[in-house]
Amino acid sequence: MYEKLIHVGLTATEAKIYLMLLDISKSQAGVLARKTGIHRRSVYDALDRLIEKGLVAYMVENGLRFYFPEDPKRLQALIDEKRDEIYSVLPQLHAKFAYDKGKQETLFFRGKQGIKTILEDQIRDGEDVFVIGASPMAREIVKYYLPHYTNKRVAAKMKLHLLYYGKREASNTIPNSKVRSLPKKYESITSTNIYGNKVVIIIWLPHDPVAIQIKQPDVAKGFKGYFDMLWGLADK
Repeated sequence: MYEKLIHVGLTATEAKIYLMLLDISKSQAGVLARKTGIHRRSVYDALDRLIEKGLVAYMVENGLRFYFPEDPKRLQALIDEKRDEIYSVLPQLHAKFAYDKGKQETLFFRGKQGIKTILEDQIRDGEDVFVIGASPMAREIVKYYLPHYTNKRVAAKMKLHLLYYGKREASNTIPNSKVRSLPKKYESITSTNIYGNKVVIIIWLPHDPVAIQIKQPDVAKGFKGYFDMLWGLADK
């Protein structure tokens, strides 16, 4: 049990103190130091961290501070918070990884014409397109070209699999597509398109969008796996 607490993010000292509090229910810092063999100063520091994590609380009785454990269900909340933190940085981590692994063929595009070039490349590729962070900005930046792209895509029987941030209005239905939503708190101006053996990271700047296309099968496979994970967690 001790080792498992360390795996979920507690230090060795925090794990010992939390388990001891679960055993004795309520204690002063000095008693915890004697029972665990941990130096009193380290006990105080660990208790402060456990309080910040919501695993320990305290009360003052007759001028003395007593500590007691909070419900272990709080550990699940800590795990969920860490998972959310990881999800929020995964796109940047993947982008860094892709930059190193995809040097064989990395192309940069800029402006509306650059975005059109990417969309035309998708049509030529003819594969389904998987989008992490589908942006409503696309409808504004390439609004005159988008109907042509949609007609060509539908004719080629290409399906869009779109992950939006936040709920999407039913009136904005996209032909031949599947849509799911991620928590809006992760919203950004960056979206990731995966199709065939390519990954395109688009930064939807209103007046000057930028796209980075990486053509590398291993990179595309890695991003597709990341998409599948998020798709399974997203709301329908």
